[in-house]
Amino acid sequence: MKLDLDLYAYPWKSMQENNCNSYLIGGDKPLLIDPGHQHLVKNLINLIEKDGNRFEDIQLIIATHVHPDHFEAAQTFARAGVLTALHQDEEKFMQEVGRQFYRAFGVDMPETKVDFYLKEGEFKLGNKTFQVLHTPGHSPGSISLYWPEKKALFTGDVVFAMGVGRTDFPGGDGSLLRNSIELLARLDAEWLLSGHGEIIQGKKNIQRNFSYIRSNFLDYL
Repeated sequence: MKLDLDLYAYPWKSMQENNCNSYLIGGDKPLLIDPGHQHLVKNLINLIEKDGNRFEDIQLIIATHVHPDHFEAAQTFARAGVLTALHQDEEKFMQEVGRQFYRAFGVDMPETKVDFYLKEGEFKLGNKTFQVLHTPGHSPGSISLYWPEKKALFTGDVVFAMGVGRTDFPGGDGSLLRNSIELLARLDAEWLLSGHGEIIQGKKNIQRNFSYIRSNFLDYL
């Protein structure tokens, strides 16, 4: 669904099986954030094309992290020549425990080549400029992406509407997650676009959500 010019969201709402929210940023070089599970990717592609965008035009996959429900379907796009980018610490995580971790969820780790690493700081793609933030805690190489033009914050599984990412998976760290959440809370965001759950719109609503999280979660991380 279209949220704004060049900003599209595909929230996962099924209660029967897990998958992530995916986001498309259109324009001269379209990019897709978190393609989700492999067996559900056709549904995502259909939704993207219903919104008037083409699968063939997508230039880049950005993975907030490589857990199967966010990253498995990257292989479908890689086979079509789409580039894949993630944080270097996340590729290290894949090399060290990725196959075992994927097997625990009953799937195979995708043989997807990482074309380049996302580093903390400014990232330009075509006529758009983003800010990459390394936000570990849920996984070692988790990144969040901030789009200043739209004041849109893509948080992966760091923070949700009234919730935070779990830290009991390999590489999880409650202290790091707490620091990452506080980092994101300082941004001037009008859209909080998380990896699961509801989209939050409006700065007051987003700050209210961070206040709720501070009161109900941070002391337990």
